[in-house]
Amino acid sequence: MTSVGRFEAMGCDVVVGGAGDAQLRAIQALFKRHELVFSRFLPGSELNAVNRAKAPIVAVSALFADTLADALRAAAQTQGLVDPTLGVALEDAGYDRDFALMRAQHRPAGRGARGCVDAVRLRGRLLSRPPGVKLDLNGVVKSRAVDDALGLLTGPGFVAAGGDVATRGGGGAVIGLPGGGALSLRRGGVATSGRTRRRWRMGGEVQHHLIDPVTGRPSASIWTLVTVAAAGCRDADVAAKAAFLLGADGPAWLDGHGLPGRFESPTGVVTNRTWQAALDLPVAAVSA
Repeated sequence: MTSVGRFEAMGCDVVVGGAGDAQLRAIQALFKRHELVFSRFLPGSELNAVNRAKAPIVAVSALFADTLADALRAAAQTQGLVDPTLGVALEDAGYDRDFALMRAQHRPAGRGARGCVDAVRLRGRLLSRPPGVKLDLNGVVKSRAVDDALGLLTGPGFVAAGGDVATRGGGGAVIGLPGGGALSLRRGGVATSGRTRRRWRMGGEVQHHLIDPVTGRPSASIWTLVTVAAAGCRDADVAAKAAFLLGADGPAWLDGHGLPGRFESPTGVVTNRTWQAALDLPVAAVSA
């Protein structure tokens, strides 16, 4: 694998290894399509059109329906932790524009809005949700795009987008870990979720984008960053978000799902039993 392509999409750098020119163009088009459909910051996106719609039932595109169905599965898989109904909560926390445009604001954060994922219904391409609910599908959108982009490669390669990585074949990928060190991913996906990068102040109070669906406010998790490895990037990303939101119970929750996890806090770094076991396997998917 010699070719490496780069472009910007979804507010981050996307790096692709092992793609020919045609494949790289197809991957760029895939990311652009996802951004046009799911961005909260493009007024003409389908997501914003759905969130503005007053009708109790709206028809959505096939891509939107498929992604929302996956977001609802992610909510079920995480007992409601990774919730796609937190758009209002994100806006109340001040995350109402592209992160590159975010500035500290003197006004305090809003009250937040609790998740209501159980009230969302999807039947084919028909969506119903309670009045006033705003969807945010970023719990799965970027990591799904990474996995789908990897599927466009005909040979060994990798796709990395803002901390989300998927790879297969060849020598794998070496991924830098927060705070130093590196992880060698031979196959599968790795994702990191946390509150160190996307953070800002409202009324002097620090806010971040990982919302606790029970309170509708930015999570008070003990962790600053959580890194998870899984069979694919989407699975790793969903698990990393859930483990972060679970706080002290995160490592054991990942162990219960057989997923390796690395947890960073202000006091240091810990890894769960599955991560430690992966380091000892001679043909492990993850090594550090």
